[in-house]
Amino acid sequence: MQQASTLPGQTAVAPSTSIPTGKLGVWWFLASEVTVFGGLIACYILMRLGGSGWEEEAAHLSLFFPLLNTVVLLTSSMTMVMAHAAVEAKDSQRLRTFLLATVLLGVGFLLLKAVEYSREMAHGFFPHTGLFWAFYYGMTGLHGLHVLGGVVVNLVLLLTAPTATATHQRRVEFAGLYWHFVDIVWIFLFPLLYLT
Repeated sequence: MQQASTLPGQTAVAPSTSIPTGKLGVWWFLASEVTVFGGLIACYILMRLGGSGWEEEAAHLSLFFPLLNTVVLLTSSMTMVMAHAAVEAKDSQRLRTFLLATVLLGVGFLLLKAVEYSREMAHGFFPHTGLFWAFYYGMTGLHGLHVLGGVVVNLVLLLTAPTATATHQRRVEFAGLYWHFVDIVWIFLFPLLYLT
C-alpha cells in the first residue's frame, strides 16, 4: 500500500486521488455524519408516516426561534466563506473578523436553542413526553452538539490566526466544510420538525 508523503512545507496528498489527505479525512468524517443524521431522519419519517398524533405534538412548537436560527446559521455560513476568502488573500485582520463573527453567530444559535428548549420544557414537553419530543430533542440536540464543535474549532482557529499561513488556510477550508455541513443538516431538520 502506497503511503502519502510530503516534503517540508508541502501538503500531504493521497497518491491514488491527488486530494490533500486532510481534506479527504474531513470528507470521510462528514460522510460518517451523513449516515448518523440520515438514519435519524429516515427513522423520524418512517415513524411519523406510520403513526398518528404527530401534528398535534408538533403544533406546540413556535416558528419564531427556528426561523431566527435559520437566518443566524445561513449568515454564519456566509461569514465562514468570507473567512476563507480572507485567509486566501492573506488578510489576517479580515480573517479574525469573520472567524469571530462565525463563532458569535454559532453561540447565538445555541443560546436561541436553549431559550427554545426552556420554553418547551416550561410547557411540560420533555424528551419522555412522547415520540415526537424524543425525536425533536434528540435530533436538535445532536445538531446543537455539532454546532458547539464547530464553534470550538473556529474559536481555536481565531485564537491561532496571527498570520494567514498556508497551513492555516487549509485548516480554515476544512473548518468551513464542517460548518457548511452543520448548516445543511439544519436545512433538513427545520422543515421536518417545524413545518410538516
